Formats: sequence, C-alpha cells, structure tokens
Amino acid sequence: QVQLVESGGGLVQAGGSLRLSCAPSGSIFGVNTMGWHRQAPGKQRELVATITTAGSTRYADSMKERFTISRDNAKTTVYLQMNSLKPEDTAVYYCNINTWSVHFWGKGTLVTVSS
Repeated sequence: QVQLVESGGGLVQAGGSLRLSCAPSGSIFGVNTMGWHRQAPGKQRELVATITTAGSTRYADSMKERFTISRDNAKTTVYLQMNSLKPEDTAVYYCNINTWSVHFWGKGTLVTVSS
C-alpha cells in the first residue's frame, strides 16, 4: 500500500525557516489536489495550504504571508516552505495527496518553534 513520507520537520528558533517535503512510497495515478494540514497540541487539525494540479493555491489566513506551498507533478511531491516561524506554528504537519477516489495522508512530521 502506498504511503506518504514527510520530511523536513525539526526544531527551529522563532523567525527561522523550514521546508517540508512529502512524497509517496510508490506510484499514485490520477492525482489532483495536494495539501498540508497541521495539529497543535490540544487543538484540532487545521488546514495550512492546498495546491491544485494547475498550481492554484489556498492558504489559511494566518499563514498565507509566511508559508508557500508548491508541487512537482513529475515527482508527485508537495513542499511547504515556512518562513518567519512563530512558536504558535509548533505542530505536527501532515501532508495529503488526493485522487478522485482516495485521500492519502502522511503520518506527520513535527515542527517545533522555540521562542
């Protein structure tokens, strides 16, 4: 079964940057939207950003000035560039890759922003 593998999380100081990547362990056919969500301790999972096959993007309001989502369709890979990180960005970040019939989710990568 195909799994999504996230990488790039870690510990960073406030104001720093991280770049997350997510790619499947095998082939996925019929990919359309890709995205990132996050879940902070004690909070519900929330949308970070999504990107369509054509490259149209959508962001949560609190992140759209600091985060950039991108994708490489040839590699079926989605990225999240995070700049000007704040302690409140501390969370587990999950990627997802969708086809018309299946939504794949990664297991998450932890991002910790120290003040």
